[in-house]
Amino acid sequence: MRVLGVDPGLTRCGIGVVDGVAGRPLTMTGVGVVRTPADAEIPDRLVLIERGIEEWLDTHRPEAVAVERVFSQHNVRTVMGTAQASAVAMLCAARRGLPVALHTPSEVKAAVTGSGRAEKAQVGAMVTRLLRLEAPPKPADAADALALAICHIWRAPVQQRLNRLQQAHAAHAAHAPRRPTGQGAAQAAPAAGTVRAPKGNNR
Repeated sequence: MRVLGVDPGLTRCGIGVVDGVAGRPLTMTGVGVVRTPADAEIPDRLVLIERGIEEWLDTHRPEAVAVERVFSQHNVRTVMGTAQASAVAMLCAARRGLPVALHTPSEVKAAVTGSGRAEKAQVGAMVTRLLRLEAPPKPADAADALALAICHIWRAPVQQRLNRLQQAHAAHAAHAPRRPTGQGAAQAAPAAGTVRAPKGNNR
């Protein structure tokens, strides 16, 4: 399975591509950052991000795209830019019919390091170890993108099993006989607190 991870951002958008399946060694096939000038207009910066992501998709042909889920922060301007870059990444994937998965930062940290509160340095160190790299990818946005891809590869089989179970449960519920409701239910059972008289001769 080949996954392209995207750590969204207006100034630096981290991109990482990882090959592998859960339970087996993983391989990095590419890592980098799409940069935009801070003094450019936001629409122009989003165009640059879109072009950059499209180039990565053309080059590496991933089977899925994993994007960091954006959470609200105190700096509204920063979170807005991150959300806009995230939307561009999802648009690029959807346009190609690629499945998109959103993972929270804590999910990624827990998957890679075992702790949802790990520091960026710990994430970078574990990414380096898991992918057998000579040094941690720089900047941290690039390492985070690889961590996203790793997280998705490891979580995808579990999520697929859960989806199948949910679909099976929904199908079973749709075909299960329904209990009588309304007037039918009232006729089928006596009201609470009442006793039916036994049939026979009344004396």
